[in-house]
Amino acid sequence: MTTPRNPLPPPAPRDPLARPQLHPVPPGARSRAMQAMAARAAQGRFVLQACTVCGTATYPPRDACPRCWGTLAWHDQPTGGRVLANTVIRVSTDPYFRDRLPWHMGSILLDAGPVVFAHLARGLEPGARVTMRLMLDRGGNAALFALPSDAAHPPQPEQGATSMSADPQGRTFVVPVAGATVLVSDARQPVGRALVSALAAAGARLVVAGLSGPAPMRDAHDPVLGLPGVQPRPLDVTDPVSVAETISRIGGPLDIVINTARHVRAGGVSHDGNLLAHHRALEVSAMGLARLAQATAPILAGRPSGAFLDVLSVKALAGDAGHAGFAAAEAARLSLLQSFRHEMRSTGVRVLEVFTGPTDDADHQALPPPKVAPARLAAAVLDALAQGREQTCVGEVAREAMRRWLDDPALFARETQP
Repeated sequence: MTTPRNPLPPPAPRDPLARPQLHPVPPGARSRAMQAMAARAAQGRFVLQACTVCGTATYPPRDACPRCWGTLAWHDQPTGGRVLANTVIRVSTDPYFRDRLPWHMGSILLDAGPVVFAHLARGLEPGARVTMRLMLDRGGNAALFALPSDAAHPPQPEQGATSMSADPQGRTFVVPVAGATVLVSDARQPVGRALVSALAAAGARLVVAGLSGPAPMRDAHDPVLGLPGVQPRPLDVTDPVSVAETISRIGGPLDIVINTARHVRAGGVSHDGNLLAHHRALEVSAMGLARLAQATAPILAGRPSGAFLDVLSVKALAGDAGHAGFAAAEAARLSLLQSFRHEMRSTGVRVLEVFTGPTDDADHQALPPPKVAPARLAAAVLDALAQGREQTCVGEVAREAMRRWLDDPALFARETQP
């Protein structure tokens, strides 16, 4: 196994006797139009407002077309552009930027039409072609970032650092995995095992593999749990004592938490329903997430690139008569995750969600294809971290469900029932 390339050195070890360094976030006062842009940036889209009357694309976001006062609507736009001018900010009174100077900015003529003021990757000069990214900063605000056109398509996570994490300024918009300490809450299931393997291959310093339930004999000979840098630990997310003990025994700081724990059982509410199974699903999916978040939030808040990523089913978007308890638990999980994200905005900790359809494992063996392979889901998780993307849908089922839910939530709730 080759060691992934990491162009930036890892942070220096912190002196335990020194005063902890504060991690301020970028200024957060934004208009409603900018909040709408941030909501689309969270999905990984590059969007601008365009007039429904004259078709003019405009930036920054506003309430009416600056040319004809027509109504504006959000549309995906071409990502190309050209640098008109660049500058370097060397002095700032803002606490966030003051600690990260020098900061590169520039004027970009977008192929979509507007001229924008954007964050620049190092080395971009006037006249250079760029590919634009609509990113979220650590405060959850939408921000435009310009990358060289030849670096706009990063390699796969297991092949090394992306072009964003390779740039000191771009690194503040993403979640670097190389050199990080990562906790995977349930490494006994196929998805968790695939994640542990992918994280180790991506250069994580330490991967803590949480193992729930009694340890079977095969754990001692499991090649994934025996990988260099992988530390198996007993972890039951339904037990607050187990969660606290596991967190306390991690050697060193914790940078990333990936929650994969879930309890999938078929059954309805009144027909073929098992209240014990419903209760267990809520304990694992919803309350388990809450216990994990409460135990790790103070630790993540003290890290420069802290992140909490949750892998959840797309059934969280609407009820399912065939998996009523599981769908309810995932919906509660999503609601708690959104509340947790709002709580952590002021700390700079990123809270990410990865939606998936049925996965190719024992929990969904009775369902027909298409299914998401655990390795594919693990690669999507690493890509979400590498891009700093808040919301990711993996697989055809999840993407189609999200598209229909965004179009009409009430209709989607009716269409998903048999």
